[in-house]
Amino acid sequence: MLGAFANAFRTPDLRRKLLFVLLIITIFRLGSQIPAPGVDVANVRACLDDQSNSGVYALINMFSGGALLQLTIFALGIMPYITASIILQLLVVVIPRLETLKKEGQAGQAKITQYTRYLTLGLAVLQATGIVALARSKMLLQPCNLDLLHDNDSTATFLMLVITMTAGTAVIMWFGELITDRGVGNGMSILIFCQVVATFPSSLWQVQLTQGWTTFGIVLVIGLIIIAGVIFIEQAQRRIPVQYARRMVGRKMFGGSSTYIPLKVNQAGIIPVIFASSLLYLPTMAASFSTNTKGNPVLEFINEYFIGGDHPIYMATFFALIVFFTYFYVSITFNPEEVSDNMKKYGGFIPGIRAGKPTQDYLSYVLSRITFPGALYLGLISLIPLIAFAVIGANQNFPFGGTSILIMVGVALDTVKQIESQLQQRNYEGFLS
Repeated sequence: MLGAFANAFRTPDLRRKLLFVLLIITIFRLGSQIPAPGVDVANVRACLDDQSNSGVYALINMFSGGALLQLTIFALGIMPYITASIILQLLVVVIPRLETLKKEGQAGQAKITQYTRYLTLGLAVLQATGIVALARSKMLLQPCNLDLLHDNDSTATFLMLVITMTAGTAVIMWFGELITDRGVGNGMSILIFCQVVATFPSSLWQVQLTQGWTTFGIVLVIGLIIIAGVIFIEQAQRRIPVQYARRMVGRKMFGGSSTYIPLKVNQAGIIPVIFASSLLYLPTMAASFSTNTKGNPVLEFINEYFIGGDHPIYMATFFALIVFFTYFYVSITFNPEEVSDNMKKYGGFIPGIRAGKPTQDYLSYVLSRITFPGALYLGLISLIPLIAFAVIGANQNFPFGGTSILIMVGVALDTVKQIESQLQQRNYEGFLS
């Protein structure tokens, strides 16, 4: 990995692209530290010092690089865009118009991207309104009772904060698209990577402060083992061989080639973890807003088993939801019938499997078998911070495990692959020698 970056900086074109990415990241991180107008910075910091963890806002706070609970101009981070992208991916399966746009190629994808932008801004307005309302009511950083805003009752301050945070989300979207167009790698993924990595050192050092150097060393060793395991699984794939028969089109001969369909063990990525986390945060957040839970069996059950995230019932529910959403997401993103029809249309077939319905059944069977270990892997990785919280008392932003490690490893591997691909386009010595 380090060799790829070193070689990239020796190439003038790639060096300019990497320096541009670093410039955008620097501006992005600076914006994540600038308080929004109307925020009482001293009181916010005092409240944050009293917080052992970020509670029900842990997921959103992680994707904002810690900017959410500091009420900065980039407080919402990349989370509205992630949510909008997931919603659009789900709607493509449900709404025929969106499915038609997806099949239209680059022009259709540009339309879907535009819809994603509009939905991102809409979600940003909703999230900003909710966060500012919580800050005004002193419920954002419980049990701290300090005023987080200079003027809690001012409508102008409320609107200014909502507009600022929404505009911050729009700027983040623009940064991501700039990186994709003029830099290296996927811009949104790199920004998510930066936000997650931003909280990594503090979370790791918190283990040393609370547990001592011995536990800190053990956590580092376990972390390296987890990273190696995640890299192994993320790279693992089942390659289904496909052959294309020769066919004559006009006076030209086409086909006769061999290729494969790569089915990854973790075909769903981190989406099932985000789905499951978001779904479990809803009842937890609802219970945290209720001042009196006595006499309400539902709220009492949530407070007893779900608040804190270290109860076995919570862990089992979280694991089951991840497994369910893994199968669900894979089923809507990979269509065996469509793949089978495309293969048949262009004269392709899987050796030993007849074209048409037998190919579709075979792809469904393989996909189901390979998704099972992928779902177990996602569930176990996501439980690591919860288990660490229960065993060593680490906070819920435990660095090695869960969504954070999946994002860091996945984005790093993808970015390095793209850098190596561009290096190979500019250097042919390895292929000619």
